[in-house]
Amino acid sequence: MKKDSTFSIWFSTARPKTLPLALASILVGAALAGWQGKFDLLTTLLAFITTILLQILSNFANDYGDHVKGSDTAERIGPLRAIQHGKITGEQLKKALITVAVLSFLSGSLLIGYAYQTWQDLVVFASLGILAIVAAITYTVGKKPYGYLGLGDISVLIFFGFLAVLGTFYLQAHELHFNLLLPAFGCGLLSVAVLNINNLRDIEQDKQAGKNTLIVRIGSQNGRIYHVTLLSLALLSYLLFALANFSHWYNFLFLLATPLLVKHGLFVYRHQHPTELRPILGQMAGIALVTNILFSLSVIL
Repeated sequence: MKKDSTFSIWFSTARPKTLPLALASILVGAALAGWQGKFDLLTTLLAFITTILLQILSNFANDYGDHVKGSDTAERIGPLRAIQHGKITGEQLKKALITVAVLSFLSGSLLIGYAYQTWQDLVVFASLGILAIVAAITYTVGKKPYGYLGLGDISVLIFFGFLAVLGTFYLQAHELHFNLLLPAFGCGLLSVAVLNINNLRDIEQDKQAGKNTLIVRIGSQNGRIYHVTLLSLALLSYLLFALANFSHWYNFLFLLATPLLVKHGLFVYRHQHPTELRPILGQMAGIALVTNILFSLSVIL
């Protein structure tokens, strides 16, 4: 049996399928800034790097926290993590977690240092950056991780929706508009949908481990209805924003993603067994990315 390389082990632990989703929220924020004639390439690149590092940090922390609490076992339906295979130890993952946290802080500091204009900007975004790092770690790590309390969905909505989109826009335009809440909400909901697939898939194992995700709390049937609602509200948010601000057909290109969202939503709603959702997590991440790319194109055109 071929031995995995060190790079491949850590690459898989970073969960590369989730990383494009982190980039999508920055893309939407940058596109909105470009729509206002305020696009800044370096700010966008630093935001990309910082968000990717925060996503990797969250993934490392998730694996580490679940490992410490014994939530991830060999019976999990999703792919086994490297730490479950014994390819890395808990101590190695903890050191990697700390390293990525430091890199996230440094990257975020560069972003804020370059993009801020007032001391208020500096204080607010420094505080939000530290909060993002803490939130990424404490999702499953600590005595009372909020991921075990069913608060993961609202956290994803805030950080991958409102903070990522509006923060990226503000650091370039240095202003905010009320109607930007709509695309930020839509982007966040698509990110929540990715988490929801994960929680639907792992519902039985999470129950046994005492990980009370939202799906564990509301049940699988309501969870599937919730999933369809997330997709519908995301598309509606983008549509309302476009109707309020645009009039050309090419500003509605994001509607091309509608068949993908409908097909995916129907599949999740109709398939009740968790094992049937095994390949759907990557699919949901891909659909979210495609939808956000099409929306960004719709905005900048």
